[in-house]
Amino acid sequence: MALIVQKYGGTSVGTPERIETVAEKVIGWRGRGHQMVVVVSAMSGETDRLIGLAKGITPRPHPRELDVLLATGEQVTIALLCIALEKRGCPARSYTGSQVRIITDNAFNKARIQAIEAAAMQADLDAGRIVVVAGFQGVDEDGNITTLGRGGSDTTGVALAAALKADECQIYTDVDGVYTTDPRVVSEARRLDRITFEEMLEMASAGSKVLQIRSVEFAGKHNVPLRVLSSFQDGPGTLITFEEALEAEQMEKALISGIAFNRDEAKLTVLGVPDRPGIAYSILGPVSDANIEVDMIIQNIGRDGTTDFTFTIHRNDYDRTLEILRELATRLGAREVSGDPKIAKLSLVGIGMRSHAGVASKMFQTLAKENINIRMISTSEIKISVVVDEKYLELGVRALHEAFELDKAA
Repeated sequence: MALIVQKYGGTSVGTPERIETVAEKVIGWRGRGHQMVVVVSAMSGETDRLIGLAKGITPRPHPRELDVLLATGEQVTIALLCIALEKRGCPARSYTGSQVRIITDNAFNKARIQAIEAAAMQADLDAGRIVVVAGFQGVDEDGNITTLGRGGSDTTGVALAAALKADECQIYTDVDGVYTTDPRVVSEARRLDRITFEEMLEMASAGSKVLQIRSVEFAGKHNVPLRVLSSFQDGPGTLITFEEALEAEQMEKALISGIAFNRDEAKLTVLGVPDRPGIAYSILGPVSDANIEVDMIIQNIGRDGTTDFTFTIHRNDYDRTLEILRELATRLGAREVSGDPKIAKLSLVGIGMRSHAGVASKMFQTLAKENINIRMISTSEIKISVVVDEKYLELGVRALHEAFELDKAA
């Protein structure tokens, strides 16, 4: 008997009929003798609907009240799934994040999990019940409802698996695993049998929507076996594992594992700021204080006592960040603040980069052949990211997928 944590995304529970299908699947796993914890997202489109309601009243809803509103989406799903399970004679109990006591910090809309009280869930499991938990939400130390940000149900699933010492965490979604890139952009994209935590972390940070980045961090940190599966078809999915678990021969062959991309990027530049120690903090400190995450950063070589400072953020934060920088400009002595909300990030990811030279030059050559201009470049040991105009993103992905022969198994 194993303890399995399963997470089902919004598409998987998008209708009452699909919720009943999930119930059948969960009962099937329980019938094999496993203890089952199920984490669910809000029904497909529900979170966007709730955000729309709030923004119909004000463009910037109060973060605390927005979390109270958004958390209701998952509450609907957990109740419906338990009703479907009980209808089939299967004992089940639903839990909101606050009922579990998923303790988070108080960063509304982007909260981070700090602790989980697993005793009540474990008691239900020992009593033979299926435990159904609302993903995406928790509660801070003052009892305020918090949410974990987009994709937060993945993090909930992995965190519960870690707290309960589960044998495996299975993420069910509308795709049957992790692909070399998005099959909607490249029809020849290939499902990977397995990928390392490190590669998956880089893929998620670079824009891959399969898993939320924090869920991968959590799984790697707490050694939670993680598998991505389809809610709609049977198959082995993709196993996310540690690098040492991969065969050395496969590591040598797998130069690039995948191409990730993110359309939701925006770029901001502060021109002509004084080139002095601490200027980066002077610019990014207020941005961070506004709970805005910064991605790529470039600071030009100083000239005539000034420098230009460029960074990227999520497009949803563009207007707010531009407002902050314009307020700072006079105080910093900056010449100008400019921005571009129509850029995209494209990234090559693969542990094979460690032992192979020439990946960057091949990437740049491939993009140059397609007349795609590179606006920014960022590298790590196993990732190369570039910023390009959004209109060239899909062309760049297809060209690189072909150039690195990702449609062929290693």
